[in-house]
This record gives sequence, C-alpha cells and structure tokens, in this order.
Amino acid sequence: MRDLATIPRSEVDAEQDKLKQLVSDVLAEAKKLGASSAEASVNLDSGFSVSVRKGEVETVEQQRDRGLGITVYFGQRKAHASSADFSTAAMRETVAAAVSRARFTAEDDCSGLAEADRMATEFPDLDLWHPWDLSPEQAISLATQTEAAAFAAESGITNSEGATVNSGAGIRVYGNSHGFIGASGGTSHSLSCSVIAGEGDGMQRDYWYSYGRDAALLDSAEAVGAKAAGRAVSRLNSRQIKTTSAPVLFAPELARSLFGSFLGAISGGAQYRKSTFLLDSMGDKVFADHIQLNENPRLPGAVSSANYDSEGVATQNHQWVKDGVVQGYLLSSYSARKLGRETSGNAGGIFNLEVSQNGGDQAALLKEMGTGLLVTEMMGSGVNGVTGDYSRGAAGFWVENGEIAFPVHEVTVAGNLKEIYKSIVKIGSDVDRRGNIRCGSALVEQMTIAGSD
Repeated sequence: MRDLATIPRSEVDAEQDKLKQLVSDVLAEAKKLGASSAEASVNLDSGFSVSVRKGEVETVEQQRDRGLGITVYFGQRKAHASSADFSTAAMRETVAAAVSRARFTAEDDCSGLAEADRMATEFPDLDLWHPWDLSPEQAISLATQTEAAAFAAESGITNSEGATVNSGAGIRVYGNSHGFIGASGGTSHSLSCSVIAGEGDGMQRDYWYSYGRDAALLDSAEAVGAKAAGRAVSRLNSRQIKTTSAPVLFAPELARSLFGSFLGAISGGAQYRKSTFLLDSMGDKVFADHIQLNENPRLPGAVSSANYDSEGVATQNHQWVKDGVVQGYLLSSYSARKLGRETSGNAGGIFNLEVSQNGGDQAALLKEMGTGLLVTEMMGSGVNGVTGDYSRGAAGFWVENGEIAFPVHEVTVAGNLKEIYKSIVKIGSDVDRRGNIRCGSALVEQMTIAGSD
C-alpha cells in the first residue's frame, strides 16, 4: 500500500479507480447471492506521526489502514460484514457472511438504501488533497523547532509534554445498487505542542495546535510553540472564585461544543427516539434573533467538506437556524422514514456548520462583557441531551472592567441549554476553522459559576 499522504493529486484518480472496481465487484457478488439491494464502501488511509519531548525523539509512527464494508438487504432485513483483506476470495467470503446474517435478522420497515433520485450526480473538486512530502527527519526537525520555540518564548516554561507533527491522507469509495459510485479523498496535517509552566503545586499545563488540509497553511512552528507557552504561563497563580452568577465568554474552540449539543438535539435519531430536550422543535425559537446557523458542505479546502453523505445522497446548503428559529432536522434516510420525512443528506453528520457573527474579536467581547468569566478549558461531558441540563468543569480567567484580572481554576459553569441558547448575546469574529463547526467566541449573558463557598 502506498503512502497516500505524499502522492500528488494527479495520481489519486488511479487509486480511486481501483477501489471503484472493487466496490463494483462487491455489489455484483451481493446481487449474485440474492440480495435485493446492497451498499459497499472501501477506504485506504495512511499517515505518520512524530513526537519530540525535551529535544529527544519519543515516537515515529507510520499508519496504514484499509477496510471494506458491505451491507446487504433482503427486502427490509439487513446485515453487515467487513474485512481488511481486498483479495477476491476474502471479498466473496465477506459478502457471503453478510448474506448469511441477513437471513436471520428481523424486518425493519424503515431500513433500505436512500432514495435513488437523491444520489449525488455532480462532483466538483473541493480542493481537499494537499500532499506533504515531509521526511521523518524533516518532521523531527519541525517538532523540535516547535518545542524549542515554546521554551524560548516564555522563561516560565519549566517542562514539556512534547511537540507532535501529524500528516495523513485517506481515499474512500462508496457505492450501492442504485448504480451510484462516488469517490472522495483528502489530506489532513497538524502541528501541536504541550508545555508546563511553574513548579510544584503551582504548575500549569496548556497546549496549542494548528490543523488543516494544506500544510502550507498551518501556523509556523514558532507561532504554535509561542502560543502554547503563552497559554501555560498565563495560568500561573490560578485561583478559585466564590460561587456566583455572571456572564460567561466561551473561547472559540469551546463555543462550538454548545452548537454541537444543539446539532445532537435536532438529529433524526434523537427526534424519533424522543430522547432530546428539543423534541419537535422545528419552527420553535431556540436562539436569540441574531443567531443564524448555515451548513456549507462544499466549501473549498474546509476540513469537513463533501459532495455526498455516507449514503451517497448529495449534500446541499442548509439554514438550520434562521433568526433564532429551528428550520429542520439532520436526517439520514432511516431517521427520515422514522419521522415521515425526507433525508436532509446528513447521514454521517454535519458538513461545515457556520455560526453567524455579530461581534468583534475576543478583546472586544471582553470589554462588552465587563465583569465575568472567560472560559478557555473545559473538563468532563456534563451535558444531558434529554433534559438540556448543562454542567461542566472549567478553567479560564476572571475579567473585570473588560480586562483579564487573574486566572481561575476548579470552577463549574452550569445552566440549561434552552436558557443558555437564548442568552447568547454575541458571537465573535475570532472564528476557529479547525473543525466541522466554524464559530467565534460566544458570550452568554448569565450562567451559574460554582466555585468555593
């Protein structure tokens, strides 16, 4: 198997063609064995990771994985089987295993392929393939520079948990018995650093990372190291605060988790199981007027762009929230049938959710907040998807008169997501684009902050 992370875009098509033929063979075998319909997917993934700690190489790892999965349907009975062996004999055995299992499964009147007329027919280049021809020696040098930059940036850095360079690529092909076969591929690269400031009981740890499809767009080693160091040193002499109610500003990388909980609540699975605090919420006003949530699945170069979902359904732009009002549910074909609706093309999740902005950068939002808590780290899950109750351990900074006053640790921020969503008064322009939810800092008007009594 080739190292995909280094092959040029011009050679990706040849690799995809091989996998398309394999998928076609799998589907033909399923039909031969009597399946009324079937869907299959294959993937190739490869990459490497290098970690350096205190100037010494800790790990050099190469990853190479592949997999084949087949789901067969006999009417509305289905079964799945998988294998990592692409040989003809193994393929036939895998299909036979799925067929054998299907004969003993119960019927489900909502199972089956997505509708044929929803299959993707256009496949524009989404600019997701950017190989990084980086040798292990060069990766080690880059990680070493990153860690060294952290020590050089702040005299308070006393130790390191290391710096890491990751580079990977993957090719996936999905097909079904509607005649659909689609191929996708993408690269992903990252540079990260984690360091420790201070000594003894006063030690504080923090990190930073840069991540994206194109290594040329990653932050420099110096920038990542300096950011990690600055974050760690800024947390020295951290303290608790007394329990209070106050505004809370979530940093961008944490703010997106608030909207992630919303997406879970409007997912088809949560809706048909009636296990969500936003049950039957379509048309309800959940957020303040200024909140708009737009999905842009075909955004060039973004980390979660796709032409079709995991069922082959064409992705499309959606406005999930307009002026604070819920516009629809994230549906696969199965959950759509359960709810008597049509798939939204979101089997497998969301594709580039963009949260609208109505504020300036984080410094501007601190001034607008005046007095309150800036949250830069969260611990634990603490989110009840059925009731909306929210309680998570947090650390960050106490803010007075719009300026950071001192670092804070061992507090809990709590509330109910229904009230939290309505209380989001500002979304900042400091957008974090490293995930499938692209969001700036989020200022919540009031939350309970549990600290020392």
